[in-house]
Amino acid sequence: MADFSGDHPALAGIPLVLGGNVFGWTIDRDASFAVLDAFFEAGGRMIDTAEGYSNWVPGNKGGESEAIIGEWLESRGVRADMRVGTKTGQGGPPGALKPEAVAKALEGSLERLRTDYVDLYYAHRDDGTTPLDEVVQAYDEAFRSGKARELGASNYSTGRLADVLASADRLGARPFSVMQPLYNLVARKVYEGPLQDLCVARGIAVLPYYGLASGFLSGKYQSAEDWEGSSRAFSLDEAAANGGWNVLRVLREIAGELGAAPAQVALAWLNSQPGVAAPLASATSPEQIASLVGAARLQLAPDHIARLGEALAG
Repeated sequence: MADFSGDHPALAGIPLVLGGNVFGWTIDRDASFAVLDAFFEAGGRMIDTAEGYSNWVPGNKGGESEAIIGEWLESRGVRADMRVGTKTGQGGPPGALKPEAVAKALEGSLERLRTDYVDLYYAHRDDGTTPLDEVVQAYDEAFRSGKARELGASNYSTGRLADVLASADRLGARPFSVMQPLYNLVARKVYEGPLQDLCVARGIAVLPYYGLASGFLSGKYQSAEDWEGSSRAFSLDEAAANGGWNVLRVLREIAGELGAAPAQVALAWLNSQPGVAAPLASATSPEQIASLVGAARLQLAPDHIARLGEALAG
């Protein structure tokens, strides 16, 4: 199993991965540097990004997040201290995971990140067309070249993840050892069940994204009117649907009992789940970093975990 747990010295006892999707999107270079500085000073040691971040912003082409992170790593002289994970194949376009495409994409990421290796390289999404043996070959080569120190899959179904692992086993290639699924207190169907069982059985480290459901689980919203017109309105609407407000009610109750923030409890719940090594969470200010670090150190009692787990059905 890839050792991305909070016990690993590279994470300095903090089971938390800083999401880099906001860099070059909702915060600019200087604000991103302030967040990264605060994360590092608090002991955070792992950052998540992708070649595609933030190509959804008008005027951006993708790679903005990697470029900001790369400049920060170089200017601070901390590359050896940090773990950086990035991805190729955003959206899963046909052929994105062919060996030649992966090799080219990795070179581009390394250039923007100003490094000669990444600690973790993901298939961002299954492209559905590239034969799995070729996908395995592409990522095995990235690993054997030393340009990627661990390999991961993001947004893979249970069946496809099982198939690509079987292909790697058959070929004697390096398998995916990290999984990045959508998973939080109000979005549990993707991970819980067969995918979780597979990851636990194979010793795959799970680093779930959207740990705070686009900010819904931060507790700062009282109604849907609060996010009207926001760039995250669609995601927040999804989080609120199907029992989300009841989850938030229980989350606030437990946060009050513990003297913690709802966001801290939501991330601590993720850290209590089987297979999860550390959740991803983004921050747009140093103050938010302080709260996230508190979440990484918060321990929930069995009763808290049970109440939160039952809240979605309530």
